[in-house]
Amino acid sequence: MSDPTTSAPSGRIRPRERDSIVASLRAGVVPGVGQQHVQVGRIAEVQAVVVDITRIAEGGASSRFVIGEYGSGKTFFLHLARSVALEKRLVTMHADLSPDRRLHASAGKARALYAELTHNLATRARPEGGALTSVVERFVTQALAQARTTGLDPEAIIQARLAALTESTSGYDFAHVIARYWQGHDGGGERLKADAVRWLRGEFTTRADARQALGVRTIVDDATWYDHIKLMSRFVRMAGYDGLLVCLDEMANLAQLTNVQARAANYEQILRILNDSLQGSAAYLGFLLGGTPDFLLDTRRGLFSYPALAARLAENRFASSKLVDHSGPVLRLGNLSPEDIYVLLTKLRHVYASGDPTAYLVPDDALIGYMRHCASRIGDAYFRTPRETIKGFLDMLALLDQNPGLDWRSVIDAVDLAPEPDPAFILPPSGGDSETGAGHGADPRIASSADDDELSSFQL
Repeated sequence: MSDPTTSAPSGRIRPRERDSIVASLRAGVVPGVGQQHVQVGRIAEVQAVVVDITRIAEGGASSRFVIGEYGSGKTFFLHLARSVALEKRLVTMHADLSPDRRLHASAGKARALYAELTHNLATRARPEGGALTSVVERFVTQALAQARTTGLDPEAIIQARLAALTESTSGYDFAHVIARYWQGHDGGGERLKADAVRWLRGEFTTRADARQALGVRTIVDDATWYDHIKLMSRFVRMAGYDGLLVCLDEMANLAQLTNVQARAANYEQILRILNDSLQGSAAYLGFLLGGTPDFLLDTRRGLFSYPALAARLAENRFASSKLVDHSGPVLRLGNLSPEDIYVLLTKLRHVYASGDPTAYLVPDDALIGYMRHCASRIGDAYFRTPRETIKGFLDMLALLDQNPGLDWRSVIDAVDLAPEPDPAFILPPSGGDSETGAGHGADPRIASSADDDELSSFQL
């Protein structure tokens, strides 16, 4: 793998992709496409994820905690990991945890997380999500092709291929729903196909409705959503993909739960996921969980407050700042260097010019001058939490683009920058909701943390 921190930008960029990247970064969010055009650094971390993806494709399992300071690039890293997984023929799911989406909860909050994951299920052909139906169709199409080759009944082939799932928890009903989808496919029953997909997405809220629509007695609920994730990982393999990668961001929301029992129950679910990957109880399945150092290390509310997790996530005692172990379950994202920021600015300039070097709005001297300006205004925060640095640079380019006669030297000093506050591990006040702490009198930053945690860096 080549080092992106030393490679120069090259190649034209499609206008739609260019506009999406620029608009996203100026708005302060991670771009949904084209991450490779602004990727810098993180070579060792990306290689570690590639190793995990290879393990998943070979029938193994993996769980990684992507830990970084506010603004260190966790969300961008998760986006990049998903892109790599899709290129390696994996299926991906992703979701952000929030007050209404938990790993363990009541009133449908864990089921809501599963529904969001399946809604965002993506393949290489459908990277934007919504690919669950196409995965099921691919499974059915493969069964039809096998039936034509062997002369056997397609339904018998489907039943035989799904038989391996029936031995797992909830596997019998999962296999039955896939078979019902085939019946709708074979007989033109669009309603039956739609109900089967609804069940797979966790959209049935009562068992009575599921029994009436599909003849099954169970649904995806708060207690069984993880079992269905494991079934999905095996099913996508049957459909011809290499495995399933699940990305969960904003894990710090769990540490903000004020109810000790609710927090412990969520950590117990994390322990179950981790144990399955360590002990080989899951197959073709990987998890990437993004959080802050306080979410991991805090001994009162973080993962280290749960002894079993503290033991499994302890750092390699022989590791140091110079000897970093990337093979453990915790993958720490360090800060970008000033050199990385310089390369990032060259890539942003290249993206803004749609990949045409003759259309660059500023020379190399302007990049160095801008970095000096950032350093004088906000110190080393310009490369530790570079969201404002990036937004300011793109705003400057936009101004120069609209005013061709303007000198970049006169614009740089007008760029207003301020260091971003670090909302590190805000503790919710008492009096909130017993499970989320988001009730009357709660700090409003808690409710918004899932929205603003990560543009500040997409440093990969």
